[in-house]
Order: sequence, then structure tokens, then C-alpha cells
Amino acid sequence: MGRIDLYYMPFSPPCRAVIMAAKLLEVDINLKFTDLFKGEQKTPEFLKMNSLHTIPVLDDDGFFLYESRSILRYLANKYGKDDSLYPKGPQKRAMVDQALDFDMNTFYQPFFDYWIYCMIGPAPHDEERFQKVSKSFPIIDDMLRKSDFVTGQNISLADISLLAGVSSVHAVGFDIANYPNIVRWFAHCKQAVPDYQELNEKGVQDFKKLWDRFKEKQKTKVKTNS
Repeated sequence: MGRIDLYYMPFSPPCRAVIMAAKLLEVDINLKFTDLFKGEQKTPEFLKMNSLHTIPVLDDDGFFLYESRSILRYLANKYGKDDSLYPKGPQKRAMVDQALDFDMNTFYQPFFDYWIYCMIGPAPHDEERFQKVSKSFPIIDDMLRKSDFVTGQNISLADISLLAGVSSVHAVGFDIANYPNIVRWFAHCKQAVPDYQELNEKGVQDFKKLWDRFKEKQKTKVKTNS
């Protein structure tokens, strides 16, 4: 195995998903902190790896890959000792892929849109965007109605990706208490991921601090302009 670098920031849910997956796969990755607020993702060196200037970016001995869910699949395909996180059977794999696509398109993207609006938009809250995020919770809860994890009785890449997002959303005020299957799943995931507090929870708290700081700035801006 050659050198594997991951360009990341701890507050980013997609970055944390890759880090948790690497831990479960027993893949050693070299974490390279990339400060988005200083524009380090816009340097010529970074743009050679990812022209979208987003994180995470994986450098596997000169092979560059971005988009966290693609990185998850790649690591599981190349380094997985078995197929427990990403099954080889067509139907089981399709269920994991379906949940990963749901995570990106139905759950995480609306949350990202709401997050950006709250951070740099004209107001610290938008109810319509907020409700779009909340609509995902009943669907996730139903996914977990018959199993411990989203696609069965074992944790998969889909759980890891969703875990990074759900833990962040929960920390900034989206209540999951009314969704008992999500609450149960959340507890199972914390037990299933080695070093969960270090690999995810610290980043969640970084995310919350960032969220609170930006929202306070937005409130001040609104008061100043009113």
C-alpha cells in the first residue's frame, strides 16, 4: 500500500464519513488539513487534484479522487478485507447505493443549501429550506423500521455517510427525538465505529461552533440593516 493522503477539514461531514470508513476498513490515511477559509482549496496545486476546489480529496499514491461517496466506494473496493461495508451481491450493493444516493440528493443537499443560506444569505433562518431538511427524517426512520442499520443488520457505507450528516444536523438543532428508529440507529452506529468520539464527535462540535458563530453574525447583520 502506497501513501494515502486525505485533504480535509474536521467540521465537514463528508470528510468525517471518509475518515470513519477508513478506520473501519483498517486503512491508514494521512490527514492533510486544508483551510477553506484561507482559500487553500483554490491554490494551483489543489486545483490539479480537484477543479471543483471542494473537500474531501483523496490522493492514493498519485490517484486523485473527490466526492466523498465515490471515495467511500473506492476505499471499500480496493482495500476492504471483505464486502461487509459494501456488498458484492448486486441486490445488496444496489440497496447501499440507493441509500448513498438518498443521502446525497434527498438529505444532505437540502441541508447544505440551508447551511449556506444561514451562513451567507440575507437572514439567519429560512423556514422553507429548514422544512426540506426535516422531510428526510420520516424516510430515514422508515428505512430503519425492520433493521439495525439502513440496509440490514450490519453497518455499511450508507450508514457511515448518513451518520456524519445526521450527527451534524442533530447538533445544530434538528430534533430526532420523535424518530425512535433513528435514535436507536444512532446509538448502534456510535458503538460500531471505532474511536467514534475522536473521529466524528469532535468534528461535529467544530461544526456546531462554526454554525453558531456564523448565525450570530447573520443576526447582527440583520439588526444593522433593519
